[in-house]
Amino acid sequence: MDNLEERVSEEEILLEKLEPFKIQGRDKRGRRILRIIGKFFPARMMKGMGGGESAMMAYLEKRIFPELEGKPFVVVYVHTYVQRSDNFPGVAALRSVYEALPPSVRDGLQAFYFVHPGLHARLFLATLGRFLFSAGLYGKVRYVSRLEFLWEHMRRGEIQIPEFVHDHDEELEHRPLMDYGLESDHHRLYEAPVMDSSASMHSLWCIS
Repeated sequence: MDNLEERVSEEEILLEKLEPFKIQGRDKRGRRILRIIGKFFPARMMKGMGGGESAMMAYLEKRIFPELEGKPFVVVYVHTYVQRSDNFPGVAALRSVYEALPPSVRDGLQAFYFVHPGLHARLFLATLGRFLFSAGLYGKVRYVSRLEFLWEHMRRGEIQIPEFVHDHDEELEHRPLMDYGLESDHHRLYEAPVMDSSASMHSLWCIS
């Protein structure tokens, strides 16, 4: 038991350091923003240590949920450079986290913006998303293919986007075929299911 508690503590410290989850400001409708940076999520380490899911839930319960309970909020999930082996926790983990949310938090979720989803993620949600995720979550997904579409919903000064996301966004602008899987981005990205931007009608939101 002590060893498990030590591992959970270590994982919580790692989450504190990397800050994959962070509440930052408000969107243009005044709703709180929960920013999730997929690249910063230590999925491989947490899978290998055991108790990883417990550590993540403990971290969320202490640092995130109290600020969101009973309030409307949106999630901005940044999928840029998420790789299956390093920082993608898996579909089951994503679903279990959502289902474990207290009702007072879950009921406040208004929209889930999925930044840089890629073709595979869109196709996955279009075919299997309705079966793997509840209708309540699936219907709130919005794809954001470019940061310019995100700013139609967010106040620029309210949320911090890492520099590597801006760099990738610029690369996509110059190599648009990467959005459709017709040109490699040299990172072997694993396009996981997760969420969107309505402004990006240009970004194949119609697929889902």
